[in-house]
Amino acid sequence: MTCVQAVQLEIVSTDKAPAAIGPYSQAVKCGNLLFCSGQIPLDPATGELVESNITLQAERVMENISAVLSAAGVGFNDVIKTTIYLVDMADFTAVNAVYGNCFPHNKPARSTVAVTSLPRGSLLEIEVIANI
Repeated sequence: MTCVQAVQLEIVSTDKAPAAIGPYSQAVKCGNLLFCSGQIPLDPATGELVESNITLQAERVMENISAVLSAAGVGFNDVIKTTIYLVDMADFTAVNAVYGNCFPHNKPARSTVAVTSLPRGSLLEIEVIANI
């Protein structure tokens, strides 16, 4: 006897956020959840990494996330979980300041993880899960 059910997935994509740089989607809707792939600070118009200033990179990442959320019809108030990946934990305070501006009321659950490197030499990457 098998208990596997077919799951309906819907791909979410927008040109207001960077195109995927690999075999993945910007986001996927599954049931009442939206799983957003990690965003690094790429300028969606050029595909290039913004300068290596952690505050500017964090701002670009949050703008990219906002664009993907918007394409799915939701916003930061709908985010229930985030994961932040940092190359240098000394950048935590600067990233936290930018991140906090996006979640003034509904603060999602969050994990922050130190990593040795990220794609394209990015200083951070953030992924989110939202309720639809």
